Amino acid sequence: MDEEIDKLIQKHVLINAIKHNGKAEVGAVVSKIVAEKPELKSSIKEIIESVKKKVEEINSKSIDEQKKILEKEFPEVSLTEEKKKEEKVLPPLPNAELYEKIITRFAPNPDFVIHLGNARPAILSHEYARMYKGKMILRFEDTDPRTKTPMIEAYSLIREDLKWLGIRWDEEYIQSLRIPIYYQIAKELILKGGAYVDDSTKQEYEEIVSAGQVHPNRNKSPEDNLELFEKMLSGYYKEGEAVLRVKTDLKYTDKSLIDWVAFRIIDTEKTPHPIVGSKYIVWPTYNFAAGVDDHLMGVTHVIRGKEHKQNTIKQSHLYQYMGWKQPETIHLGRLKLEDFIMSKSQIKRILKESRGLYSGPDDPRFGTIMGLRERGILPEAIRNLILTVGAKSSDASISYVNLASENRKIIDPIAYRIMFVIEPVYLKIDNLKEGCLRTTISYHPDNKSLGSREYEVCNGDIISISRDDYESINNSGTKSLRLMELANFEISGERLVFKSKSVDIARKEKLSIIQWVKKKNSTIASLLIPSKEELKVKYGDIEKVEILESLSGKTIQLIRVGFARVKRVSPSVELVFSHE
Repeated sequence: MDEEIDKLIQKHVLINAIKHNGKAEVGAVVSKIVAEKPELKSSIKEIIESVKKKVEEINSKSIDEQKKILEKEFPEVSLTEEKKKEEKVLPPLPNAELYEKIITRFAPNPDFVIHLGNARPAILSHEYARMYKGKMILRFEDTDPRTKTPMIEAYSLIREDLKWLGIRWDEEYIQSLRIPIYYQIAKELILKGGAYVDDSTKQEYEEIVSAGQVHPNRNKSPEDNLELFEKMLSGYYKEGEAVLRVKTDLKYTDKSLIDWVAFRIIDTEKTPHPIVGSKYIVWPTYNFAAGVDDHLMGVTHVIRGKEHKQNTIKQSHLYQYMGWKQPETIHLGRLKLEDFIMSKSQIKRILKESRGLYSGPDDPRFGTIMGLRERGILPEAIRNLILTVGAKSSDASISYVNLASENRKIIDPIAYRIMFVIEPVYLKIDNLKEGCLRTTISYHPDNKSLGSREYEVCNGDIISISRDDYESINNSGTKSLRLMELANFEISGERLVFKSKSVDIARKEKLSIIQWVKKKNSTIASLLIPSKEELKVKYGDIEKVEILESLSGKTIQLIRVGFARVKRVSPSVELVFSHE
């Protein structure tokens, strides 16, 4: 590879990487190179290999490093977009002017991967932090090793999903590594008279509350309750024998708000935590740990679901006792993606009971971020949809048609058009007067930068068309058709008899224009078609074009079929249907 071509590859890899959040894509880069230097088509294999190496090198650098290299090596290049896309703008944050710096947080429980509903507060928290030039925190809330047992792999899978969505956080915390901090705050709270140890059974406590009474320890001195809390920490009590409660207003009609539990004992010998094992037996509840961390981390605005409204009330008591300012809270309505399984508990149950009928959290029938990615949905489409829904408190039910529409807007101008024939019927070419026909077919009707491929079809060549097309045309009066971008033919038994090249005749006779695949230039492919209840598989022939290998993991358009993600190309081609 000479120096000039190497520089050309580096230029286009840098441009593509900077345009796509620091990650260049092989297929797009190859298309740009071939468009600029068409003579390189004859060396396409070598070009693809060189591009792969350069993409790996450039993608390992930060986007700032990439920009510096581009400015230094290629000062003539301008990345100014010819037409700026309209940005969806979020409404202002409440009381934002009261804070010197806006700090948001996304706090997932790593008991499973995140789904579209979880992605909403993550995307909004990220967008608001950037809007106000503030910062965003990622915090793993994993202090329930018994009921919501963390999955050790979920920590990295959640990080991967967030990065794929384009979310970049400024700080990261794991609550299970902060337990001593919570113990210290709990002791301060007790000494302020804001908490007491309940060493009764659950039934005994409920009887006390039902009778309109208070637990005896509630009126004990802070010093006495601190001593009881130390006994909890020392292992004096077993699981279920004692909890620490935060004192609240006793007049709440909602009994769950009264003296809520801040710490409980968990036998971590039986249910060890995946990160800290059995090191701790006294664990903070969600409300205590989240409330403490929001204060210590300087969070100004909390964006979470409206199911947390009661938790906001509970945490207000903690803030009052400690003399802290409570963050502004935005409560979001539930977000549902129609015809997709969204519930984490339901997905976990299905995976446990399905006996291999589902591939895992990335199954395209699930509304997980992994599942949507597997289906070929782009992160920009998810982001655009979330920003369109906004930060409303009302519930929202989104049709997959709407998500597909957003995805189509982004993918349609850049998706390679590939011919794929479902349930192929094989026919022999006949009656070509010149012996062969040659044609050049573009990978995109408008985006010429994606390049094209050339075909030579000769007498005796075997062509496959879909069974649906074959039966429809063979049963018609004319039995005539047009092979897309090639010529007009008539079906005669197992032959395709050449009639003419004329597009005008095809239009005049209203011939069906169908996709086709030359058998010598094809390979078998499977197309997975997901629905909520099942996963259908259709088989067919796909063009074996050299560019296909570089499209692994990308979304393409199967002509007259729809958009599909190329799951893999080796050892066989597997596609996942996205949408029409």
